[in-house]
Amino acid sequence: MKKKLVALLCISAMVFALAACGNNSESDDSGDVNADQAAADHVAELIDAIYAQERTDETDAQCEEAKKAWDALTDAQKELVEGENASPDYFGLDTGDASKDDPRNQDDIGENEILVVSFGTSYNDSRVEDIKSIEDAIAEANPDWSVRRAFTSQIIINHIQARDGEAIDNMDQALERAVDNGVKNLVVQPTHLMHGAEYDEMVEAVEKYQDNFDSVKIAEPLLGDVGSDATVINADKKAVAEAVTAAAVSDAGFDSLKAAKEAKTAFVFLGHGTSHTAKVSYSQMQTQMEELGYENVYIGTVEGKPEETACEAVIEKVKKAGYTNVVLRPLMVVAGDHANNDMAGAEDDSWKSMFEADGSFEKVEAQITGLGAVKAIQDIYVSHTAAVIG
Repeated sequence: MKKKLVALLCISAMVFALAACGNNSESDDSGDVNADQAAADHVAELIDAIYAQERTDETDAQCEEAKKAWDALTDAQKELVEGENASPDYFGLDTGDASKDDPRNQDDIGENEILVVSFGTSYNDSRVEDIKSIEDAIAEANPDWSVRRAFTSQIIINHIQARDGEAIDNMDQALERAVDNGVKNLVVQPTHLMHGAEYDEMVEAVEKYQDNFDSVKIAEPLLGDVGSDATVINADKKAVAEAVTAAAVSDAGFDSLKAAKEAKTAFVFLGHGTSHTAKVSYSQMQTQMEELGYENVYIGTVEGKPEETACEAVIEKVKKAGYTNVVLRPLMVVAGDHANNDMAGAEDDSWKSMFEADGSFEKVEAQITGLGAVKAIQDIYVSHTAAVIG
């Protein structure tokens, strides 16, 4: 009996010990998970801190700290990064080689400067193909002028600086650089599509510095004057309509827009959209397409402003016209986040996904190419710059 009692006590002790080990193991795993999440949350906080439109004296250090903390994470920890604006894609998404870009923030400007102002993009390849290409074309056409760059989105500037170590001037930095370098004649060439909110903010920034120069001239954005209503078109809108349509038709493998129509293919050019009064520009572009006889070309906007450019409205138009194939392409200077995600992304709310989900179309394709990559579009910007230089 005594031996049985001892045996039972031994067995009980072993069971208790095993249970304790299991509990310790579970506690260790939980501790590891908590530590991983804490490290990821710290990086998310650092990213959210630099996801800001205002530059401060701490911005440079904050960008450096965020990247250093990200690099210290394991691959598993990086996948856990999630914040108000933070995600693994902030540092982890491959958008191309930033070293191919030129931030155009050099000094030794001289007396004559052309400041090319863009909203900006954190997509490296798109920045080179769409923005740098425009700047290069303007520089080539004006060898006696120094071409410099400014972005209006500090959020994008911070993203590029933190991830790639590339410093791009915001408006104040670029204008202060011009003043410090003794620039006398300043020409500002916006790459904006229209006279919208971004354009207005750019003009306000320039006005604060205009007394520092002998002359300041602001060139037209891509589509020129806005006009009073949807029927108003101009030479710029005509040139843009012809250029983007020709590029899209060619990239889709057709000899002509007519051939595409015969193949029941429609082209949908997707702009950003805006609540600004300049939103009429999108309606005007639709009018322009119709004036050119481009019956299988439609204008849409990501934000659905104006209303007739919303995705549901455009889908109904294309269906009603009997087209079974659709080619989506940006009506944006840069093929950045909106083009890659809102237009061509895999999410259910992208335009490509919504066209496919409708079930009325046999094929839906997306061409991820910004307007800035098209030579004919670059030429329009060059002509706008030339118009104010005289």
